[in-house]
Amino acid sequence: MAGDDDIIDTKELELERIIGFNGKVPGGLLVHPDREHVIYPLGCNVIIEDITKEATQSILSSHTNNVTCIAVSNDGQYIVSGQETYMGFKAIITLWDYRTKVAIQKWELHKVKVQALAFSVNGKYVFSLGGQDDGSVVVWDMATKQPICGSPAQVVSAGITTCLAASKVSDDVFVTGGDNTLRIWTLDKENRKIRPLNTNLGGLKRIITCIEMVDDQDEKLSYFFCGTTTGDILCINKNTNILQFEVPAKNKFSLGVTALSFVKMTEKGFNMLLGTGSGVVGNFDIGVEFEKGNKVKAIFKHRSDKQPWKHDVETSAVTSIAKRGAGHQASFFVGTAHSQVYKFQFADFTAELIKTCHSCPVNDVIFPFGVSQLILTCQEGEIRVWNLSTGKELRRFVLANKSCEALAISRDGKLIVSGWNDGKIRIFGFKAKDLTLELKHVVMDAHNKGVTSVALTSRGDTIISGGGEGMVRVWDVVVGVDHNGKKEMRANLRHSMKEHKNFVAQIVIRSNDKECASAGGDGTTIIWDLTKGIRKNVVFANTLFKSVCYGEEELQIITCGTDHKLGYWETYDGSMIRELEGAKAGAINFMDITADQRAFVTGGEEKLIKLWQYREGVVTHVGKGHSANIMRIRIAPDNKSIVSVSEDGAILQWRFPNF
Repeated sequence: MAGDDDIIDTKELELERIIGFNGKVPGGLLVHPDREHVIYPLGCNVIIEDITKEATQSILSSHTNNVTCIAVSNDGQYIVSGQETYMGFKAIITLWDYRTKVAIQKWELHKVKVQALAFSVNGKYVFSLGGQDDGSVVVWDMATKQPICGSPAQVVSAGITTCLAASKVSDDVFVTGGDNTLRIWTLDKENRKIRPLNTNLGGLKRIITCIEMVDDQDEKLSYFFCGTTTGDILCINKNTNILQFEVPAKNKFSLGVTALSFVKMTEKGFNMLLGTGSGVVGNFDIGVEFEKGNKVKAIFKHRSDKQPWKHDVETSAVTSIAKRGAGHQASFFVGTAHSQVYKFQFADFTAELIKTCHSCPVNDVIFPFGVSQLILTCQEGEIRVWNLSTGKELRRFVLANKSCEALAISRDGKLIVSGWNDGKIRIFGFKAKDLTLELKHVVMDAHNKGVTSVALTSRGDTIISGGGEGMVRVWDVVVGVDHNGKKEMRANLRHSMKEHKNFVAQIVIRSNDKECASAGGDGTTIIWDLTKGIRKNVVFANTLFKSVCYGEEELQIITCGTDHKLGYWETYDGSMIRELEGAKAGAINFMDITADQRAFVTGGEEKLIKLWQYREGVVTHVGKGHSANIMRIRIAPDNKSIVSVSEDGAILQWRFPNF
């Protein structure tokens, strides 16, 4: 996320709520020891959410880029989080005080990325592992808040190290694993050294994806387990540092074992939860039994008569398993790569979906007319309806292998118009019984290079659409009766206007419904007469226009684009009134203006939300919270909040300040 410290006399926008969960972070979903809060990353923020009270969040904002790993101390006093950054820069590790939610220490030693973090069992040390460009492990002293020592994470002949786990009995011992490398480390604090011992895998070659320590049960049962990309689990004797066994011997898990969590000891071994790359979650007994002739047989059996639970999306890997309490009387949470969180009950192994989020770029977001607690968003293959006050998803429409690019909603809320990359306009309504989204009509071949923007008139009977080929088209929505006497909807083409030479990024309609403005990727913004279907005026600039708004009294328009400039233009003759520097770097992707046209907001590749006073042309507030390009911003109808969406699937709600 880019900084903007040079903006003078600006205040920070207050972040009210974040809707999202970065399920791609391994082990990124944690349950706090108080059992009442879950901790997870999203973008450059760490979120603490109360699971006993709906819609209660604390947002830890200090990182400057995506958070890649988090850990919480066993006493619950501290949280530590690591991030990634750009090539050639040091990645930051932030230590947080859980009670005050304040960053108390920042460490910078690793290059480019912090891969994994862990607290020692009594919280004396923090162990950190750098990413591929760093390749080192570092031990940090929690008493002095300073590094003690560091070392290369693997031998030169091995691949990269990707995971780390701390011993549950000793502050001085931890384990790292990765591509053909598995090592037990011992800290010698007096000599400021960490000494590695390579694990003997008996000729096996594996890529370790996760490590679970089970060395606190008995001195004789000092083991740790490793999940692999091969789809099996390795059991290592910590005392001898030798591979004891691998399970399952046959029928290994598809796409690898990606998460492990120890539950309890059994008569013959260990009870473990596991998650796989294909979305399987299972509760297995793992151990050994002796046969005749002192032969040893590995046990690997699912505890329940039921089959292991499987996620309905084949490619959605299980990335986190977080137990809430100990033993079989407790529940546990599962996070997936598709940014979903499930709550499981140990007793019957049933799953409840408790959190859904976008897992890919959000292409558009809109408020229904006059409603500030609901938003509609769209991404690849999906349209979703959200309740902002709770952060919960209410409804969803899914269309596989297509991408929804733009949304518009009628003033009465009965029609939702969507533009798709297959060139079709799909019109939805809500079913009366359960208010699910129902497809009412499809405008076939509306645009031959995808529908990139849509807008609806105030009466909801006219659609204006823009396409990737540069066409702007006007459609009349007609409701008639078919031959069976049922109501049917049609969209009749009234005007087809070809002036743009490139995609139409956005269309806004004037309040009288007789005029609209379209921002194009060809360096033109055109004002159209919707009654006659002709161009009224055009403005030119050396940029790809991304967004346009009607300004004061609708006698002006303001534009933004790839040249990071904001332009004020007369609608009467297309002449420029003023030009402002809207961003220091990168394109400004979107802007939205208040109903009274006193203020507007912008956002884009700079990853900052900026609130501007329209007449003065100055920035009054800046919002820092996104770690990916901002795609769209909308001001709520009641002027009390701002909602922004980004490429990483995050939805951020900001408090609109009082002027």
